[in-house]
Order: sequence, then C-alpha cells, then structure tokens
Amino acid sequence: MVKNVTKSTYEAEVLKSDVPVVVDFWAPWCGPCRMQGPILDQLDKEMDGKMKVVKVNVDEEGELAMTFGVQSIPTLLFYKDGKVVDKAIGVRDATAVKKALSL
Repeated sequence: MVKNVTKSTYEAEVLKSDVPVVVDFWAPWCGPCRMQGPILDQLDKEMDGKMKVVKVNVDEEGELAMTFGVQSIPTLLFYKDGKVVDKAIGVRDATAVKKALSL
C-alpha cells in the first residue's frame, strides 16, 4: 500500500527502508501526477515486498520538496540502501521505474 510520508516520517520510511523505495513528489491539482499515481499504485502491488512506493504532497511538505530540489512535479526519487540512485521528472511507466531501481 502506497503511504504518504512527511518530514517526520521520511527517514524511517525511505532512508532506513530495507527494500528499494520510489518517492513520488506530487500534488492533487497536478494532471501528470494523477496519471503517475495509478502506475505507481499498480507497481507497488505487483512488486509487493520487493520495493515500496511512498508519496510526498508538495503542497503540504514544501520544505521536504525544497530539501530535495524538487521544482517540477511529478518528480520521482529512486532509493536503494538509503541513497538516491536515480531521479526522474515527469510521468514514467512501470518499466522505466523498475529499470531505475534495477528490478
């Protein structure tokens, strides 16, 4: 299940995760973000336990978005072992997401 993360939960959910993580920086008013959402939801179900997807609402967590240099949404950050291994701006299909995490 895709979780929403905040500044206070980011470290536990993302940086200390024992599986690769996709962080989706998004906003409810963003059309491309609404296209990206179902792709990530499906991928999260399909890859259950092998990776996880979390979301950061940039309207509610602007400081977190600024910390990671998010200027356009959707922005996806790909984490492995607590480190960013790739970044994508704009909508990505499931194949591209898996490739970014080497899955």
